Amino acid sequence: MHRRRWAILGVLMLSLLIVVLDNSILNVAIKTISTPAPVGLGATQSQIEWAINAYTLVFAGLLFTSGLIGDRLGRKKVLLGGIAVFGIGSALAAESGSPGQLIAYRALMALGAAFVMPATLAVLMNVFEREEQPKAIGIWAGGVGLAIAIGPITGGALLDHFWWGSVFFINVPIVIIALVLMVWLVPDSRDPRPGRLDPIGVVLSVVGLVLLVYGIIKGGQLADFTDPTVLATIGAGIVVLAAFVVFEMRSDHPSLDVSYFKNKVFSSAMAAIALVFFALMGVTFFSVFYTQSVRGYSPLQSGLLMLPLAAAQMIFAPRARLVVQRFGNKATTTAGLVVIAGTLAAFATFDADTPIWLLEVIFFLMGTGMAHIMTPTSVVIMQALPREKAGSASALSNTFRQVGGALGIAVLGSVLATAYRNGIEDKLAALPAGLRDKAGDSIEATLGIAQKLGPQGKLLVGPADDAFLHAMHVTAFWGAGVALIGAVITALYLPGRTRTDEQENEEEELVAALD
Repeated sequence: MHRRRWAILGVLMLSLLIVVLDNSILNVAIKTISTPAPVGLGATQSQIEWAINAYTLVFAGLLFTSGLIGDRLGRKKVLLGGIAVFGIGSALAAESGSPGQLIAYRALMALGAAFVMPATLAVLMNVFEREEQPKAIGIWAGGVGLAIAIGPITGGALLDHFWWGSVFFINVPIVIIALVLMVWLVPDSRDPRPGRLDPIGVVLSVVGLVLLVYGIIKGGQLADFTDPTVLATIGAGIVVLAAFVVFEMRSDHPSLDVSYFKNKVFSSAMAAIALVFFALMGVTFFSVFYTQSVRGYSPLQSGLLMLPLAAAQMIFAPRARLVVQRFGNKATTTAGLVVIAGTLAAFATFDADTPIWLLEVIFFLMGTGMAHIMTPTSVVIMQALPREKAGSASALSNTFRQVGGALGIAVLGSVLATAYRNGIEDKLAALPAGLRDKAGDSIEATLGIAQKLGPQGKLLVGPADDAFLHAMHVTAFWGAGVALIGAVITALYLPGRTRTDEQENEEEELVAALD
């Protein structure tokens, strides 16, 4: 047992903080970045989705390999290298001059982050003994809540006082502090029997994911999923991903060991993580536009509105293991997914005048549900594989989380875009054809053109709000349905309440006393 294990956990949480912080900050900055220059970059909704998904896709696509490299070369080395690359990418993203540059530098940030996230959990599993691992993982998961809290507030404050790029530049000093502490505190570890790298598998997984997500986003942009280009791209993505699975099954050194998924408990925990992030990332995407575009809150105010979600995660994530001990993984995780489904469905009742305290209650319940999903599923996944495979287990967990989030943004973002365009297109008939197409992309595009049109454009504001609210309601129901599917899976396959060592000892003492 490592004597500095709790200090090491603190350093690992700091490295986790910068990875999660970046995404939560970006969520608040979406509206600002979509604003025309000089305030923002004038990014379209599709470009914003790619700024998010470029990070997610590179991150998810490289996690398999990064976990294996960490197991082979040493997790500390990989952690230090990943954080350094992340910091460089952050500095470059802050100086982006176009949406295309921002997308490219976000991909570079993801390259670094892909080597950070699996290494944090792998190091955790090696410095803590099995009986302390659930508590440590709970605190680790609570760090996600802390990042969610700090991110939007920090991002909002930065946007109120500095240029939009400051939301990325803030990562640089955190990276420097993390590097110094890691060199000092974090021990190195590796798998004594590491597997060979799998470049073909990595290429197939990345290409398949990019094609699939691109096709979904393009379908939403065109509001037509029957377009031949959309169908061909999505179909090609599915074929390549199927080829990836077949290749991994036949390989003697797979980056994704398909045999892990023969364990129904392991598979259902993975599915729960993927589905909950599918639902939540998609809904978080539209909630920023709801609070800022429809309700008129500033980025800082929008960030503060997210506090209940983060507070609930920080409160309940470290304590979720106690609920699992009392009720079991099945009941805890299934209840968490049902709560998530309910909160997502609640968004379908919101309009422009809904009391804001209701939104705060929903965010708090959402964070509570997340805490009781992430901790038990993370423990199940990490303890399902041998300790020397901790990097691979962590990589798999984070891959499913990120792929679920990427598909959530793509699918639910496309649902939102399609529903919005269908709701607003009749109101745009009087505009020239070029402006009409652009104005139908998103509520921000409509409001931007309305502002340029002056008094005549004010007539578009009300219909834009109405069309967005309708699109939000449709998207919320889709998200809730996905969360319910996850609840059914966990109810069927996750284990119920298990006997603890303490209970067995108590029973043995009782038997001895009776004898």
